[in-house]
Amino acid sequence: QVQLVESGGGSVQAGASLRLSCATSGRTFRSGTMGWFRAAPAKEREFVAAINWIGGSPYYSDSVTGRFTISRDYARNTVYLQMTNLKPEDTAVYYCAAGGALWGRGATDFGSWGQGIQVTVSS
Repeated sequence: QVQLVESGGGSVQAGASLRLSCATSGRTFRSGTMGWFRAAPAKEREFVAAINWIGGSPYYSDSVTGRFTISRDYARNTVYLQMTNLKPEDTAVYYCAAGGALWGRGATDFGSWGQGIQVTVSS
């Protein structure tokens, strides 16, 4: 069983930055792809970014490329999502996901999920 706990969300103005953290526990943490998804009101959960835990490259959705950066800290068992130049359309509940398939982008490609954390960007 993998436990994922997100933190770092909040309400900011457009153009600001936030860093989300996903603290993990459980023996499967070091295998598989780790990712971030988001769900805006009345919209389906969409892929944001992911990174393979063992030597993989990060990859992003087109809407956040150049603004968001995903990274991981082996010592802290934590995955981060640094978000810069935030826009109102980034407003959503953000979810951390684990146990994903290599280069997976679909929600069904991941086996474990956090509870989600709210990010609100006002114009």
